[in-house]
Amino acid sequence: MNIYACIKQVPDTEASILIKDGRTINEANVKWIISPYDEYAVEEALKLKEKNPGSRVTAVCLGPDRVQNALRTALAMGADAAVHVECAAMLDAQNTARALAHVIRADKDFGVIFLGRQAIDDDASQVHLLLAEELSIPAATNVLVFACTGATARVEREIGEGAREVIEMAVPCVVAAAKGLNTPRYASMMGIMKAKKIEIKKVALAETGVDEAQNKVRLLKLSAPAEKPQGRVIPGEPADAVRELVRLLREEAKVL
Repeated sequence: MNIYACIKQVPDTEASILIKDGRTINEANVKWIISPYDEYAVEEALKLKEKNPGSRVTAVCLGPDRVQNALRTALAMGADAAVHVECAAMLDAQNTARALAHVIRADKDFGVIFLGRQAIDDDASQVHLLLAEELSIPAATNVLVFACTGATARVEREIGEGAREVIEMAVPCVVAAAKGLNTPRYASMMGIMKAKKIEIKKVALAETGVDEAQNKVRLLKLSAPAEKPQGRVIPGEPADAVRELVRLLREEAKVL
């Protein structure tokens, strides 16, 4: 089985994000990582490979040159191959899915495709479903338990308020990983050294038939959220402080 893990490179959650020119972020001094949900996807792909001797895992990532670092991380974890869809443009979810589908469709023996349920930068949670649509295969999102036997995949997914839904799908299929599906492994030193020697296949965006002009969703403006006002401390005895708090809520905040 040829297994795929589609990943996205995102800013570290602890990075200080500054807006540049109202449409992009200032990438200086920003640490880039694999989106955490995609780490669960890579791990589950590797676990499936280990249970199916002869299988291969290919990591696929779309973006500028820097995303090769994310692909190297996936290779160091244990992926066998990597594909970089070269793209400096800002694609919407539909076109991203189309470009990824082009790469995967070229492999006539592709099986399970793993992605994170969402990327932590835009939280769109769309690409995995759109990718399944492009490939005309079933999909399951928010997956917490995964098993695959032959031509059938069985998953458990959370559907809200702690309830779970069990789904069986024919392979090939798309599986969107959620936190709790597994514990991603750390790359070993041997894996890191081995990953440096693996050639990353490059695919130009033009080869996929996708162009930024085809976007149906366009970014008009990017801005940082407004800073939250500092909290206020009301001094005095509890009874006096409560009266003052009520007055402030009524007269200033106007919520009473």
